[in-house]
Amino acid sequence: MDLNSKGKKESPEAPSDSARSSPFPDEVLDRVLGMLKSNKDRSAVSLVCKDWYNAERWSRSHVFIGNCYSVSPEIVARRFLKIRSITLKGKPRFSDFNLVPRNWGADIRSWLVVFASKYPFLEELRLKRMTVTDQSLEFLALNFPNFKVLSLLSCDGFSTDGLAAIATHCKNLTELDIQENGVEDKSGSWLSCFPENFSSLEVLNFSNLNSDINFDALERLVSRCKSLRVLKVHKNISLDQLQKLLVCAPQLTELGTGSFFLELIPELYAELSDAFYNCKKLETLSGLWELHLLYLPVLHPVCRNLTFLNLGYAAMRSLEFANLIRHCPQLRRLWVVDTVEDVGLEAVGSSCPLLEELRVFPADPFDEEIIHGVTEAGFVAVSYGCRRLNYVLYFCRQMTNAAVATIVQNCPDFTHFRLCIMNPGQPDYLTNEPLDEAFGAVVKTCTKLRRLSVSGLLTDLAFEYIGKYAKNLETLSVAFAGSSDWGMQCLLGGCPKLKKLEIRDCPFGNAALLAGMKKYESMRSLWMSSCNLTMDGCRLLAREMPRLNVEVMKEEGSDENHADKVYVYRSVVGPRRDAPPTVLTLSS
Repeated sequence: MDLNSKGKKESPEAPSDSARSSPFPDEVLDRVLGMLKSNKDRSAVSLVCKDWYNAERWSRSHVFIGNCYSVSPEIVARRFLKIRSITLKGKPRFSDFNLVPRNWGADIRSWLVVFASKYPFLEELRLKRMTVTDQSLEFLALNFPNFKVLSLLSCDGFSTDGLAAIATHCKNLTELDIQENGVEDKSGSWLSCFPENFSSLEVLNFSNLNSDINFDALERLVSRCKSLRVLKVHKNISLDQLQKLLVCAPQLTELGTGSFFLELIPELYAELSDAFYNCKKLETLSGLWELHLLYLPVLHPVCRNLTFLNLGYAAMRSLEFANLIRHCPQLRRLWVVDTVEDVGLEAVGSSCPLLEELRVFPADPFDEEIIHGVTEAGFVAVSYGCRRLNYVLYFCRQMTNAAVATIVQNCPDFTHFRLCIMNPGQPDYLTNEPLDEAFGAVVKTCTKLRRLSVSGLLTDLAFEYIGKYAKNLETLSVAFAGSSDWGMQCLLGGCPKLKKLEIRDCPFGNAALLAGMKKYESMRSLWMSSCNLTMDGCRLLAREMPRLNVEVMKEEGSDENHADKVYVYRSVVGPRRDAPPTVLTLSS
């Protein structure tokens, strides 16, 4: 549930009787609201008047909650009466980097108990960074008879036994999407739990599991589900098994392959080539673990229609990658490992003119002696050939101010610009100057920018630029940067649409933290770790801003007055009750 942009509570009750009535008949109002798909837009119209509030309250079927502790399930159920789809996020994003205690919280159980009472007709649940136990999955499977969609991204606490409960009891399931989760992978027998007459599945993704599965059960399941459009399997699926699955499901639009490695067998090569050739609707291809170069040509027939190619697990070399990418003229999204080097990215620039999103991941971010990788040259080459580029996540070991200025001049429509220079504090390697002007160019040129990650040697000047020019910025991530409190004060004094601020290993202290008192009420959250914060400063913030939850996570052996990790977020329900001993919640 959203909080309005002024940072005030969004009451679970309707506006007062004195609120202006709507001049529209109910039928017209229902049709107008039915055209609004954005949660932000629906929340805005609910503030117009009492009639609009009530109409939106009764007509909304989906709710997005960006922080599970910003509101309670009881308030959600009291406000919205006909919810069928819920998206819920839990732990701070830095939990992905093991900076948040494993038992931090964000358990889905209390939400499910309320939903079972108030929304027994719930059909869709999408969770990110939540704790989900096997018991919760079984409760979900048994208490929502019309349940159809389960998506778990970066969640933990469950095992394949929980998936077995979903497969056994959710008779109408259309989507089971398990991505990047901390799953206890006991066995692959859970796939055998789908009833033999079950045929409604449209999306199946178990790519991050590891155990061997009952392939016969999977093959029968895929054969029965004639509407299956997304299938992403794990790396234990062999090439001959993949060929059988493709024969069963030529209608797929998205495919995550298994291991693409096997000694060349001419007969299998021919059968696999035919199977891919018959997949006329395939638009997304991912997986491709353990590539065997001799099998890559079987992909060429589907490459010409691909809009998304995810090679994030495939450490391809530049020449083999360049040969593959030349067959992908329709590509809009591309994820690769930096082993493709600048030569591979030059091929992207010359072959993929429609590209809008590029992500380049490091093969080994901790090996400082590694000789391969990408530089500013590859990024510049992409920017010259792919003028529609608007989303980038780029891991590299060197960058220059001039290169970034050229990139954003070529591609001024960036909405997401995430540059990760892997050596902390790295300057412009040609001039030895800070990279302040690089990020200044980004925020001055890219007026649509919503998300920014900065890295490299940065002084307070970079943050002055961001605070002054990043008018539409919503999420900012900062690490190993800044000179003094002034830098963070510039951010908090500008960036009028900022929702999430993530800071680690920076010299910002109490003065910087307290400069944002009023700002935090209009934001979703602030994370600060390994900065110069004290417990006294955090207590002062909690005392002055009682509607904020101020949580401090202490590290073993740290100074008594040092605040190691601080998480600040707005909430309409006050401090949470399930914080573990490692999380200290400060109160007014």
